Amino acid sequence: MAIGALIGAYQEDDRGGLKALLPLAGRTLLEYQARCAAAAGAAPIVILVERVPAALHEAIDRLRREGVAAVAVSDASEAATRFEAGALVLLVGDGVVPTVDLLASCAAEVEPTIATIPDDEAHAGFERIDAHSRWAGVALVHGALVGATAAMLGDWDLQSTLLRRSLQDGARRHPVVVGQEPVLADSAEHLAGFERRLVVASRGARRDWASRYVLPIIEDFATERLMDSGVRPQWLIWGAVALTISAAFAFTRGWFGAATAMLVAATPLDLIARRLATLRLRPLATHALSQRLLWPLAGLAMLALGWRLTWHATGWGAFATALAAAAFAEAARIERGGVHLPGEIWLFSRRNAILAAVPFALFGAWTSALAGLALYAAGSFFFIQHVRHRLQGD
Repeated sequence: MAIGALIGAYQEDDRGGLKALLPLAGRTLLEYQARCAAAAGAAPIVILVERVPAALHEAIDRLRREGVAAVAVSDASEAATRFEAGALVLLVGDGVVPTVDLLASCAAEVEPTIATIPDDEAHAGFERIDAHSRWAGVALVHGALVGATAAMLGDWDLQSTLLRRSLQDGARRHPVVVGQEPVLADSAEHLAGFERRLVVASRGARRDWASRYVLPIIEDFATERLMDSGVRPQWLIWGAVALTISAAFAFTRGWFGAATAMLVAATPLDLIARRLATLRLRPLATHALSQRLLWPLAGLAMLALGWRLTWHATGWGAFATALAAAAFAEAARIERGGVHLPGEIWLFSRRNAILAAVPFALFGAWTSALAGLALYAAGSFFFIQHVRHRLQGD
């Protein structure tokens, strides 16, 4: 069954602006709500607003450019006409900051459902339903009920009346589980804690020691600075690709220091890109060409270093060592697959290899760097093979 979304954006915050325009994760609360609804499969996303200030218009334009089917309406009756006959409508309360999981769980229902939270002091700002519960700001209602309620009302209490009528019609109550509690925002200060949780949660799992122990500070700093910018995550991935290609070229010219600096600069870019994409609720495609290029291009840079040393320093052994390192690294990647292994953070990876080579680079020991990387890659391959065979034997 088709699902639409109706988001309220007409209530004022404690400073006289719209709650929908409160800043959250580098964008506005409205954009976060709309992206959550889109991630839950809702389309179209109708924004009910009494007036459309410039900032709200810009927010809707950004959503549309990102492929979110958002449209603003100033009349409840017009809002009703935007939904297909028989559709269910995901209702998101004005100023409510839901979690993605809460919206997804409501959207997955097949009948009208009201998300509820306890009627206690911690949730005193939410609308009371009865003596024991309050509305969590998220509900799934019949589209036909939206039209019927709009025809009856003629005022701006559409969401509250929809909630009451849906309850009277027997909508199921869905208590919010721990970890999915929404936030009700009246000011930017109310969103600060939620925003921080979003930034921390965007970090995700880390499968190598470089990203777990060395890069988090850089990631956090860059993510917080870029999340309110117009920088697209994909640009950062392609930036890492460009830096890696440039590093390979620099190695062939003997510019070892510049090449190493470019490789180090490229190491956090894909991680930052993924975090920005997560914060904007538009995860990057796992098999995108730009991401798949980073691994082979890093190998190309290592071969370029070996080629340079072969012709201008230590002879053919350097290139053979680089080739062996690349072969063992690729074999380890294939043998490992997507399986999580004990101690995997210490295994050979693109980021681990680049940062492990930095101490050698500081002393100009480039041949030793290649030898060290070859041993690192070979050791990782044999370790993975041993663990995989042991697991298969069990």
